[in-house]
Amino acid sequence: CSSRLCRRGGGCYETGMTTLITDTKTLDVFCRGLAKAEYITVDTEFMREKTYYPQLCLIQLAGPDTAAAIDPLAPGIDLKPVFDLLADPGILKVFHAARQDIEIFYQLTGVVPAPLFDTQVAAMVCGFGDSVGYETLATKLANARIDKSSRFTDWSHRPLATHQLDYALADVTHLRIIYDKLSAMLEKNGRASWLTEEMAVLSNPATYDADPMDSWRRLKPRTNSTKFLAILREIAAWREIEARKRDLPRNRLLRDEALLEIAARVPSNADELAKIRALSKGFAEGPMGRQLLEAAQRGLDLPKEQRPELPEKADLPAGRGPILELLKVLLKLRCEEHQAAQKLVANSADLEAIAADDNADTPALRGWRREIFGEDALALKHGRLALTADGTSVRVVPVHELEPAP
Repeated sequence: CSSRLCRRGGGCYETGMTTLITDTKTLDVFCRGLAKAEYITVDTEFMREKTYYPQLCLIQLAGPDTAAAIDPLAPGIDLKPVFDLLADPGILKVFHAARQDIEIFYQLTGVVPAPLFDTQVAAMVCGFGDSVGYETLATKLANARIDKSSRFTDWSHRPLATHQLDYALADVTHLRIIYDKLSAMLEKNGRASWLTEEMAVLSNPATYDADPMDSWRRLKPRTNSTKFLAILREIAAWREIEARKRDLPRNRLLRDEALLEIAARVPSNADELAKIRALSKGFAEGPMGRQLLEAAQRGLDLPKEQRPELPEKADLPAGRGPILELLKVLLKLRCEEHQAAQKLVANSADLEAIAADDNADTPALRGWRREIFGEDALALKHGRLALTADGTSVRVVPVHELEPAP
């Protein structure tokens, strides 16, 4: 093997373009080499179909002139050199669509890799659209074509094939060029602060510390019955805790539909619980069935003042519906002009809030979002700006320019 990392009998081998590291000593040498880099690019491959927590199957790291895949499933390997590298505050960590990768490292170490640069978010800031994919950026910025045949491979199976490893390394080697070009764009358009604001959310451990008592919200209940919501909160929290304890996917333990039905029907014993669809008699009569009934009873026993409520969705005042539609057009115009993704600037809830309240607590009325959209949104709402069309495009103009001269 021609790799600088490889030694006779060492824990590394090359296949195609890929160096695979399988032992701690080689990994330490590789990571110490990256420790002097200004930035590293990072990606992971994992499996989650049968577990609550993602099973880390491969880590890909690259510096400006070197790259390797690390096998976390290799017998006896210690990933501490990787974790130390990711925790080094002097090295920028570059990911694409970072949230799931960061969640994995946070669960393993209790530390969020920082500082961060997420190329998906940076691309949204630079006008590549909403949630742009890695393949798109690789094509547009790195002039590369990604072989997608290994996308849905079983990353836990060993040995990994050459095409799998080549695919995995492409996710960090092309990322170097993508990062360099997006960084240059941000410097040119003066939007680095926009990205910093978004990276603060990704760098916050609270982003990955989900409270089981909040897990009911992901079920999106359609009723505001506080009794229903109190029961749902307790049984959803029970499922979340139990799924984590057993490392099972939530729905493999108990389906969402079953939780909603239990909260609606409120079974009081095993026989009634067994009548819930997707629940077996054995489950209902066993220890988990008993715990589930106890959780439901806790919700039922909660005093009314302690029960959760859904936030009231304020109806738009009469006549504000057309204003909402105008705000949607304005958002599209301003995002096209500033080459920023609409999703990054404002969503439907933000627009509804602005239409209803000039002082709405929404990101669209704060910071850089207010500068490029929020101020104009309020001006449009109050008649100080107008939208006009010339047959081929729509423009925003101050109302006084439309008024006839005296």
